[in-house]
Amino acid sequence: MVGGGWAGCAAALELQARGCEVTLHEAARALGGRARAVQARARELDNGQHILLGAYRDSLALMRRVGLDPDATLLRLPLQMRYPPASGPGGAELLDFAAPRLPAPLHVLVALLRARGLERADKLALARFTTSARWMDWHLKKDCSVTELLERFEQTQRLYRLLWRPLCIAALNTDPERASARVFLAVLRDSLGAKRAASDMLLPRVMLDELFPQAARRHLEAAGARVLLGSRVEAITPLPDGAWSVRAGGASGIDARHDAVVLATAPWQSASLLRPLAAAAPVAADLAGRLDALAYEPICTVYLQYAPGVRLPLPFCALLDDPDAGAWGQFAFDRGQLDGGQDGLLAVVVSSAGRAIALEQAQLADAVARQLADAFGQNALAAPAWTQVIAEKRATFACTPDLDRPGNDTGLRGLLLAGDYTACDYPATLESAVRSGLAAARLAATSDSKAAAVEH
Repeated sequence: MVGGGWAGCAAALELQARGCEVTLHEAARALGGRARAVQARARELDNGQHILLGAYRDSLALMRRVGLDPDATLLRLPLQMRYPPASGPGGAELLDFAAPRLPAPLHVLVALLRARGLERADKLALARFTTSARWMDWHLKKDCSVTELLERFEQTQRLYRLLWRPLCIAALNTDPERASARVFLAVLRDSLGAKRAASDMLLPRVMLDELFPQAARRHLEAAGARVLLGSRVEAITPLPDGAWSVRAGGASGIDARHDAVVLATAPWQSASLLRPLAAAAPVAADLAGRLDALAYEPICTVYLQYAPGVRLPLPFCALLDDPDAGAWGQFAFDRGQLDGGQDGLLAVVVSSAGRAIALEQAQLADAVARQLADAFGQNALAAPAWTQVIAEKRATFACTPDLDRPGNDTGLRGLLLAGDYTACDYPATLESAVRSGLAAARLAATSDSKAAAVEH
């Protein structure tokens, strides 16, 4: 295995379960990829905030496989979009939409009837959209932008501003004007259109490392797998007998033979390993070119530490962003309500953060603090004890219409791709990464492999 993110860990676990000998190479000093904890402010902070869905069956199943209890590590909340009370212009209520614990589709219908902050025209438009989407089985034959889809179903400007736009940016990390409506509908299928439990929102109570990667490593090593950290794979080479040579630098410094290789790295890293193969295998050149063609979107996470006891009304709230007015955040998480060891720590997410990432980090953090103070009507939130900005310039691929996403099979025997960018109906999520890793492992295991390398 090349790569120790969620896709790589999933592939390694699946291969091991199928009786393969597994070696996992990870260039970093910890597993988890873009969903792990990092050192900052002399403590650990997650490098991003994630919301899982109850529909993430493969992620939840893998957690259980490695001995974790999702009910203990995740806070389960009903489907919701809730803004701070009286945070709109003139103290008006923006939106308070939360599904009750009723069977589907009653949970959405009752949530719609009870929703505060929506006019009658907004509710009718939302009902019309969800009814039509169900009739379409949440699928589009011809892809288009999310904005075009919403205009087609005559969604109101208020719904667009308070519901559809933040949902699209949160799920696809791409502005609605450029985002794939087909992928967006798949997300809505498993939220607005799903069974009540499947539509539940799951917030990590623990650090992302503890949510899966650390337990995956313990499970792999206990069963005999080699997990090599600080081991960057520098080259992969096909051998005459159909096997692969994997050369790693860093701490491991090994050159080993493997029957199959799963590239569970970021697309640009996989492309760099594929290019040297192009002379002997034109399919490798074509695949590297497809990976190079992917564009990316940044995410900024702003941490703000306040005095112990500072609380938001909810574990997480939506925020009304307005970049032109210096309001950058779209969602605020109260880490203290999720993990008692992080009392007073808030995290604000800025998705599709192309403009925000260009700011000085202190400037962005100050603007977010002022946004929190205004939104929650608490002047003290404008003056945190300290702030920390974690910026991922290539956090996800840009999820645009009809995007060319490669499959797991590279066309080269024994060489597979895994990652949240590979072909599926989901955007870049932990679940799409896990599903891709499982699919790649199954393909590798069916090629009569006895051993597999997992590298990053």
